[in-house]
Amino acid sequence: MSASRGARGERFCRLTGSRLPIVQTGMGWVAGARLVAASSRAGALGVLASATMSLSDLEKAISEVKDRTGEPFGVNLRPDAPDAAERVELVVREGVRVASFTHAPGAPLVGRLKDAGVVVMSTIGALRHAEKVAALGVDAVIAQGAEGGGHTGSVPTSLLVPGVVDAIGDGVVVLAAGGMHDGRSLAAAISWGADGVAMGTRFLLTKESTVPDEVKKAYLATSLGGTVVTARVDGAPQRVIRTDLIERLERAGPLGALWRSLSSALSFRRQIGASFPALVREGMAMHREGHLSWPQVLMAANAPMMTRAALVDGRLDAGVLPAGQVVGLINDLPSVEELVSRIVAEAGEALGVDAWTEPLSASPLPTTHARRGPGSQ
Repeated sequence: MSASRGARGERFCRLTGSRLPIVQTGMGWVAGARLVAASSRAGALGVLASATMSLSDLEKAISEVKDRTGEPFGVNLRPDAPDAAERVELVVREGVRVASFTHAPGAPLVGRLKDAGVVVMSTIGALRHAEKVAALGVDAVIAQGAEGGGHTGSVPTSLLVPGVVDAIGDGVVVLAAGGMHDGRSLAAAISWGADGVAMGTRFLLTKESTVPDEVKKAYLATSLGGTVVTARVDGAPQRVIRTDLIERLERAGPLGALWRSLSSALSFRRQIGASFPALVREGMAMHREGHLSWPQVLMAANAPMMTRAALVDGRLDAGVLPAGQVVGLINDLPSVEELVSRIVAEAGEALGVDAWTEPLSASPLPTTHARRGPGSQ
């Protein structure tokens, strides 16, 4: 491990102002103001999930987080959203510390955020994607291995993270995701050369998570082999808990899937306040830039509404449950503060570090250090 990176995730903490090198990821329908504020208060970096919010809902959520804590937090954004530029301006105007993207953001969005001093972070699932976003000038990447929940790649975390660190780690902060859930996970990530970890399923299963209790019980009852990667939810590989609904989707014919997808698209449009023309423009962009077929474009609306059915409405019969494989190792519902304290203690013991509770963010890194783009040397 290089001396510049250190053994406690200092690079991440100096970059973001977070006290600890732990990120609570921006999970749709889950990462609202209550969970995000609790995560940031505990010393991690909480990240709001904005893709399932309207612009006005996002503004209210940011305000609520700021009312609950003065600690840094982030907002997860979809670069292909019709109002992506407006959301970026909101993040800038509200002084949000970190903008996180689940797909590669375009150079204009990265440039606008970095010019405003906002840290830019992108989630990737393959080495070539890490190299792509590094060339755009992002400050940090979350390298999510195949064990991760929701949309996922095929390379295990233990192989993906060291490869990303070797390829871009000198100029870009690297976080490990996929299978991360305790202090041993954090210690492993540090040993691979990463600057910290990002966790989704583990934070979903906390007291501050607004997921209905009955749904949390279904997560806790899932075995280590109880998840499956399927493309039948929205056309892209997604890791979810294996349920009767998922089994039915796997057996469903193409016409039924398309009808369900169109209905979901219209429902999602109403939920986020997007106009029908905006939805059409977004679909055309996905078709053109994402190289998706029209059936896949329609199916892409399935995931948000089917996830909402379970994680918001508690409809286990009609909703899907995104989850990392690590769900099979989780058996409790601690508070966020209890969880983070436990992670810190376990990681400190594993790494032989005695001072994890010290503030690590006293000297922030400039957020322009990693900016590169076309024509950069």
